Amino acid sequence: MTRTTRRSETSALSIDRPRLVDVNDRMQTGYRYELTAREGGGFDPDFRPELTPQLMLDLGVFGGKYMTDTREEFPENWFRNAKLSPSGRNPALNYFGVDASQPLSEWRKKGWLHPADPRGWFQWYCRYFMGRRMPAEDVRQIKRWKAFRRHVTQVRRNCEPGDPFCRPRQRQALLHWAYDSRKI
Repeated sequence: MTRTTRRSETSALSIDRPRLVDVNDRMQTGYRYELTAREGGGFDPDFRPELTPQLMLDLGVFGGKYMTDTREEFPENWFRNAKLSPSGRNPALNYFGVDASQPLSEWRKKGWLHPADPRGWFQWYCRYFMGRRMPAEDVRQIKRWKAFRRHVTQVRRNCEPGDPFCRPRQRQALLHWAYDSRKI
């Protein structure tokens, strides 16, 4: 099997030619995808996330459990200050200190997962950020991201600006979707 150059060893500024990424972690073995867009760029104009995957991991999302076995796939600097919990989900690591996640089994039951991204939306976002494009799946996930924005409106309507103790679960869930709820 071809070994992909570690992400930190390549330029993050441009894609001269498509690169292949091989994935072998606990949830995917033998999956390969192509990076065709510049890292952090070339986004659909309707998709304007407020947080990068690295900042999300630094702030604390998904109880620290989400990305514990994916270090070979993504840039080293994403993990430098990431709040991770290899032993299991720990809501205390979340920025707002609360659990705002449904279990993966619930995601499966609701049909939210795509076979290429068995960990869900955040895995899709990380790979999209890196430059992978899957047109039909990108449209579906961007539509889901846009629909989640309704929670921003709910926090604004029900909380004083800057009050992090008002609706912490909803604020944490917004962080999981790359909305910067610290600023609401």
